[in-house]
Amino acid sequence: MIYVVDDDSSVRESLRNLLASVGFAAAAFDSTEAFLRATRADVPSCLVLDVRLPGVGGLEFQEQLARLSVRIPIVFITAHGDIPMTARAMKGGAVEFLTKPFQRDELLAAVREAIERDRIARAAAQELAILRAHFATLSGREREVMALVTAGLGNKQIAGQLGLAEITVKVHRRQVMRKMRAGSFAVLVRMAAQLELRASSPGTDDGRRAGA
Repeated sequence: MIYVVDDDSSVRESLRNLLASVGFAAAAFDSTEAFLRATRADVPSCLVLDVRLPGVGGLEFQEQLARLSVRIPIVFITAHGDIPMTARAMKGGAVEFLTKPFQRDELLAAVREAIERDRIARAAAQELAILRAHFATLSGREREVMALVTAGLGNKQIAGQLGLAEITVKVHRRQVMRKMRAGSFAVLVRMAAQLELRASSPGTDDGRRAGA
């Protein structure tokens, strides 16, 4: 889904027709406020955004979206671009900054890149949500064991740090592997990195809180 925000009706119509001609669904708005009020589809998307708009301008809107945690790749278009504008937009994470009049292929290439970025980001977010759901099924002790084992400690070291029998640590490790659905130790380490899991020091509960 491609969203276009431009206060020029002819530009909106032209872009909507161009996007439709290559198979993209598109919705157009004359202001950033109208875009925010609209219901947006939960599908890979991007925003084609004019820099100069009445009310909240494009660059300010990019910053506003970041504050609102609205994550959508942005392709900027403008008739009056300069280096500081471009630098500000790209530093804020924009996919492209195109100066009107631009070539149709330039815009389409930028839109396709933005859609692919959003697709990848959505897949990563979904994977992280699943990991967090699995992590939530672990007991507090199992979370501690997961943090320590993925930090590189052996069973004997973990047993000594947690005041457990070594056989108990092994049982917890098996439970962690099963509940996290990790097919190997390497996969479990990657999961811990995605969850930003950190081994807690004795007397703390950092490992239990990780991933929350």
